[in-house]
Amino acid sequence: MRSFMQIKIYRGKFIAYAIFVVFIGLALGALTCAVLLDQWLGNARNDADGAFSRVENSLQYDADRIEAFMQRVYSNDGLVSDIRSFLGNNAEGYLTSRLQLSQFNRPLVSFPDDMKSFLSNGGKGDITQISLHTEREGNVVSFDDSGKTSFLFRVPNSDETFRETIGKGFVFHKKLSDPNQISRQLGEFRFLVSSDRIFQTVQNDHLKEAAAVSASGDVYLIAGSGPNTEKLVCRAVADGRTHGFLSTGFAERAYFVTFKSAGFDYRFVSIVELTPLIRQQASVLLIVFLIVLAAMICVLLLIVYNLREDANFLRRIINSIGRVKTADFTPVNRARYRKNEYGMIARELDDMIHQLDRHIRTNYLLKLKQQETEMKALQNQINPHFLYNTLEVIRSSALMNSADYTSDAIATLGALYRDIVKNENIIPLGSELDLLQKYLKIMEFKYPDRFYYQFNVETALLSVTTVKFWLQPLAENFFVHGFNPESEFNLLIVNGWEEEDRFVLEIVDNGNRISEDRLTEIRSKLSRFDDAPADNIGLRNVYTRLHFFYGAGFFMKIDNNEEAGVKITVILSKEATFDVQAANRG
Repeated sequence: MRSFMQIKIYRGKFIAYAIFVVFIGLALGALTCAVLLDQWLGNARNDADGAFSRVENSLQYDADRIEAFMQRVYSNDGLVSDIRSFLGNNAEGYLTSRLQLSQFNRPLVSFPDDMKSFLSNGGKGDITQISLHTEREGNVVSFDDSGKTSFLFRVPNSDETFRETIGKGFVFHKKLSDPNQISRQLGEFRFLVSSDRIFQTVQNDHLKEAAAVSASGDVYLIAGSGPNTEKLVCRAVADGRTHGFLSTGFAERAYFVTFKSAGFDYRFVSIVELTPLIRQQASVLLIVFLIVLAAMICVLLLIVYNLREDANFLRRIINSIGRVKTADFTPVNRARYRKNEYGMIARELDDMIHQLDRHIRTNYLLKLKQQETEMKALQNQINPHFLYNTLEVIRSSALMNSADYTSDAIATLGALYRDIVKNENIIPLGSELDLLQKYLKIMEFKYPDRFYYQFNVETALLSVTTVKFWLQPLAENFFVHGFNPESEFNLLIVNGWEEEDRFVLEIVDNGNRISEDRLTEIRSKLSRFDDAPADNIGLRNVYTRLHFFYGAGFFMKIDNNEEAGVKITVILSKEATFDVQAANRG
């Protein structure tokens, strides 16, 4: 190391390189830690998303069961009769009314028993309380954890029993109408879905701190440490964003993600405090630090080695100047004058300029290379034009021989090829539809009187910004998998329309349907962002390109039609299309 540190220029270089390596190492370490932190937060976000989806599915299942029960009530005269006996009566009155309305030739129907078996899985399901109300009071049927049934009769509607809070659960209101006179309302059902039973299924989902918050601000803690978690949850809801960071102290942050229920009046909030998360992953961060430190040391050792070699080369080059004057080898670019060892080299090289000019034809060689490059560029321009001109000659020949059909096919192919090789990668949807139409016209030439296509696209969609050449692979799937050459009517329809906050594009055919197992497999592979091999490469490529271009504002569905064929639906949110349009203008 001493050999080059004694030289001024290399001493300065080493200090500059050392500062640069340390800076880059710290930057890469920080970037790696940021990426890891983002991945950990992403995992936490995915866990919260999965938990929220399971809660939503459970609530929707209960809602569907309640709806099915109401249909069951209206279709069973015995249940309606028993419910009328139960409505507004006390226990004695209910039993007396049941006996009076009973018939010896029919089994006695029990409304509470029917609810217990059909609606609440024997009293052990999510629905823990059903009440039937008049305008002033209600009768209650409750199920405890063991499935035991209990009753309360003639409880005022203002009683604490009926106060709706997320701590108790979710209340579904269903009007009870007279089956013989629908406009006449007999009372109201209130079904209580227990929050404890709904949320206990997600309490072991690796959630650090989570809660459900009703529209009125009630908080139900799913995971966390009491008041601190409740405070953070309320701040996250008040923030208004779907995800972000909250300050919890000096240089301390907490990450939150919120999900708003589409069908129920609550928000699901998950909190991850960064300090405990970093402590938990301290071993991983230590490994990153050691790797970055080892990398910096290796780079510095490599710099030392190279500077030692450069110092030795500097000593040798002075001795080689004499050979350079005899044109034994070619020097590199001219160095600047400096007050150090390079200054001496520069002055010596200036003396050799005239001799180097006689032996090395640098400019001549550069011109040859430039001409060779220009020729290659010209050739690359000629090849497409040669194809266009050749297609034009064939088309002209077809016209001269009255082969209009062949002429149209060649003209369409030439126009399609010309549009494909253009440099634009981002085009309006109208231009993309023109490309598809040229392709379909060629297929119409290929299958005369056996293939037909139709476009029904609203004008508002034509100016939407999109990527180039993604509709053709979707249409090509029809010709590869769904087209029937024996059929006299193969149809492909492209529909497009504008909705309030999105654009919808459909590609519909009447070909072969896809089996349900295969359809499930295709949907799974499309939504999976990994390197797993896929049979439907074209469809996967289209999905990936559009997802990367539009982000979360893009959605694709693949379904079988009711009678025949397949329907591919592409949905683009207006927000996403406006964002990419603004980005391309910028």
